[in-house]
Amino acid sequence: MTNSTAKSVIKAEIRGLEFLLNSLDDKFENAINAILECTGKVIIMGVGKPGHVGKKISATFASLGTPSFFVHAGEAAHGDLGMITSYDVCIIMSFSGNTAETVNVVPQIKQIGAKTVAVTGNPDSGLAQSCDIHVDIGVREEADLMNLAPTASSTAFLALGDALAVTVAEKKGYTRSDFAKVHPGGSLGKQLENEL
Repeated sequence: MTNSTAKSVIKAEIRGLEFLLNSLDDKFENAINAILECTGKVIIMGVGKPGHVGKKISATFASLGTPSFFVHAGEAAHGDLGMITSYDVCIIMSFSGNTAETVNVVPQIKQIGAKTVAVTGNPDSGLAQSCDIHVDIGVREEADLMNLAPTASSTAFLALGDALAVTVAEKKGYTRSDFAKVHPGGSLGKQLENEL
């Protein structure tokens, strides 16, 4: 029985990734272009599980040559908006697209002048409608029996973040030598020590 439950979860997450794969459209290209045109940093925002995943996405962008950091959407309204400039792109993630902390911060970000990209599972949401660009993760159901716990959506957020970061790096011509410069430590650093 345990294996049966585990397999159903994994299958649901695979379905979520297939939905994501099939939902990528010109809005994904628009997000890529916004990041490529950005002269500042890529800021990832979210709360809850999208926020946790957002930290990893930000680290992946930085690792692949695009300066990035994470800002908790709730903290943004309490002073962390000061980290954002008009040169930045803010990628704001919320599965429902109606999480108050994410929706409420968009007008202030726009007032600062940063470009906004919403990533949600709900194209009709407040966040999707208020941002400059919306990318739909395509997931409509979670992997748990209650359809409540962020599972398939978290996996899709992660995959989309990787797709954005890797695509941008490729378009920028990011090389192994570039990668080596920011990875001097650990087994990757040892593997790349002759690349510098």
